[in-house]
Amino acid sequence: STSYHFSYIKFSLILQLGRGRSVKEFVKLNRIGEGTYGIVYRAHDTKSDEIVALKKVRMDKEKDGIPISSLREINLLLKVRHPNIVELKEVVVGTHLDSIFLVMGYCEQDLASLLENMQSPFSEAQVKCIILQVLKGLQYLHENFIIHRDLKVSNLLMTDKGCVKIADFGLARTYGVPLKPMTPKVVTLWYRAPELLLGTKTQTTAIDMWAVGCILAELLAHKPMLPGSSEIHQIDLIVQLLGTPNENIWPGFSKLSLVGQYTLRKQPYNNLKHKFPWLSEAGLRLLNFLFMYDPKKRATAEDSLESSYFKEKPLPCEPELMPTFPHHRNKRAASCAENQQKRLKV
Repeated sequence: STSYHFSYIKFSLILQLGRGRSVKEFVKLNRIGEGTYGIVYRAHDTKSDEIVALKKVRMDKEKDGIPISSLREINLLLKVRHPNIVELKEVVVGTHLDSIFLVMGYCEQDLASLLENMQSPFSEAQVKCIILQVLKGLQYLHENFIIHRDLKVSNLLMTDKGCVKIADFGLARTYGVPLKPMTPKVVTLWYRAPELLLGTKTQTTAIDMWAVGCILAELLAHKPMLPGSSEIHQIDLIVQLLGTPNENIWPGFSKLSLVGQYTLRKQPYNNLKHKFPWLSEAGLRLLNFLFMYDPKKRATAEDSLESSYFKEKPLPCEPELMPTFPHHRNKRAASCAENQQKRLKV
């Protein structure tokens, strides 16, 4: 049962923590962000002399130890190893056992802050380089029956060597056959697939692939593609972009639980070509494939990696040739690093 499963993970984790190191062996340098379930710091590992990311697991909403969401994240990250997925190196403890930190591989940038701070946008060759790496990471996750469920530019990290890594597994879940119901309120609104917005009871890897379509479109357009302000606005933006869904193109659409709550605008056209008049046929084909209404017909990570879009000019640049940037995430640290070190030591 689920409770036994989580008790087992919790017991395993406590055993690991018993052998684990103290967070006192790390010096926190500065706060670099906040994930779904915890604050993230840049830190110096005094034992290995490495710079790492230190994620403090939030305990504030949990009476009985570690939140289930954090257990899931730890359990998943301990299992996965891939160059395009953030690495969980170890779990360390604070003064009390309920003060837990994840020691992660450090990445200099996240894509969201880069996009805000870059003087000129990524070139198409650089966009292809980023998306290829995301697809490789996703292919690995999906082959291991893991759905990320919160893909967005702020959850994509990049090292100063151009390696892109999928991060923040607070909402990630394993899945099996038959598919079991999962919470529909996942994936940040702008990247949320139409089946989630319309009340699907089951979730597949297709929800991650829709998010990849949103990220690819955002990188190509230099702005978010579907920036909805509410769920109804989000659905309307999708319909404006892709046309009105129906039973012909999306079998089972009319049976989705929330379809009756919305009056969808009559929009017979797909406007992707209008949005990207300069994009090649192969590029438009890939975007359309990622933005299929029917989750069963949507491109998989494997399909997408085989797309001719990545084989035509401009060819994807090599990761090590990606531009390097000033460390935007660390800007706040420059003027007060010393004070923060004193204040943040545990």
